[in-house]
Amino acid sequence: MTTWPVHGRIDGAIVMIGFGSIGKGTLPLIERHFKFDRKRFVVIDPDDSDRALLDERGIAFKQLAITKDNYREVLPPLLTAGKGQGFCVNLSVDTSSLAIMELCREIGALYIDTVVEPWAGFYFDKTLGPETRSNYALRETVLEARRRSPGGTTAVSCCGANPGMVSWFVKQALLNVAADSGVDIGQPRSREDWAKAMQAVGVKGIHIAERDTQRAKKPKPMDVFVNTWSVEGFLSEGMQPAELGWGTHEKWKPSNAGEHRTGCGAAIYLNQPGANTRVRSWCPTPGAQFGFLVTHNEAISIADYFTVRSEWGRVLYRPTCHYAYHPCNDAVLSLHEMFGRAGRMQEEHHILGEAEIADGIDELGVLLYGHKLNAYWFGSQLSVEETRRIAPYQNATGMQVTSAVLAGMVWALENPNAGIVEADEMDFHRCLEVQRPYLGPVVGRYTDWHPLVDRPGFFPEDIDERDPWQFRNILVR
Repeated sequence: MTTWPVHGRIDGAIVMIGFGSIGKGTLPLIERHFKFDRKRFVVIDPDDSDRALLDERGIAFKQLAITKDNYREVLPPLLTAGKGQGFCVNLSVDTSSLAIMELCREIGALYIDTVVEPWAGFYFDKTLGPETRSNYALRETVLEARRRSPGGTTAVSCCGANPGMVSWFVKQALLNVAADSGVDIGQPRSREDWAKAMQAVGVKGIHIAERDTQRAKKPKPMDVFVNTWSVEGFLSEGMQPAELGWGTHEKWKPSNAGEHRTGCGAAIYLNQPGANTRVRSWCPTPGAQFGFLVTHNEAISIADYFTVRSEWGRVLYRPTCHYAYHPCNDAVLSLHEMFGRAGRMQEEHHILGEAEIADGIDELGVLLYGHKLNAYWFGSQLSVEETRRIAPYQNATGMQVTSAVLAGMVWALENPNAGIVEADEMDFHRCLEVQRPYLGPVVGRYTDWHPLVDRPGFFPEDIDERDPWQFRNILVR
């Protein structure tokens, strides 16, 4: 695309919190697709290693860590400077998404983030139990904030690639499977409509199925954690308990599973780290593969969104939903190195920039399984080569995130009084329309694979041969 559309005007100040790999990648998309006052664009980050990108653009930079003690002092003057409605783009780690979100809504500023992030120290606090450290618990704090203060200024929660974009993929994939299997689901409008449509199509579960084949030009050094996106972010979520939305078709539950005593009740957790929990899944390029069951907000929000309840509130239908993530090979080696020494993390972290990557794609999509056509993968096959052509400062993994942030910002500008929303509740047609130019090939693929193919092998296994799509067959034990 040589002519990029301007999607709207941000009349007030823009405050971007965090200028790591995602912040740097989001910057040129904001410049490309919005009109705004450059003099009222401020970036905040404790690390100034990339401030040259901002200096050459005339964008202000504050070298500062946003903390529990200073966020109410630092942010309001920046977001309310001059006329118009400010926009807070929170792409940071170790800052409370909920606290900043609520502050923005108090002062009438739009808000977006990619994760429900807590204040520093939460993820690795050994005084907290696994239930408290879960994404389920973090999401419930946002839902409670919405119940306390419904409506009002828009705050978009968890709008990156996943969580975020994948919720839009789920809806499009469901429409495709319904059409191809001859199930008339009409035109779903409400959450209840979508949930009943999922039930009618017969989907038992959903994998957020991802394979990152981006290959570094140089091998991973010892004692360095290498990844294609935030190492801190990956380590934080990877050391949380594995979590998954728990479907009504499941007949077996792991012995180390825990249930939540409060909240929506859509998920369970396992008493083991997600980045050391393997599951069987499928993506178009590799076919069958192992993925890591890393906790993500979308595993819970999608399962919750597509829950069908009786008029008395009893759960009648819910799909199982979880992440099945095969990161780049260097990240897999990094995880093996870390867990091989009982989870002691590497002190040096490195994110592969696009110039350090030889080739590869990030194949990120959703696998809807258990229906009469077996399984259907729908998603993005974005290569690092295409990423280089269309936008700077990021690899393929980053662009899937930054383009979703762009889509969420556009939606928020067009719906400024929607209150606190999750990606599942947004107009998926509009969001994908904005994001699609940055996703490379977006494809749908049916597969005959299921988790019992070629099993059992040489050794006996504890499997359910009557229903291939039981989590009992998916979890690697």
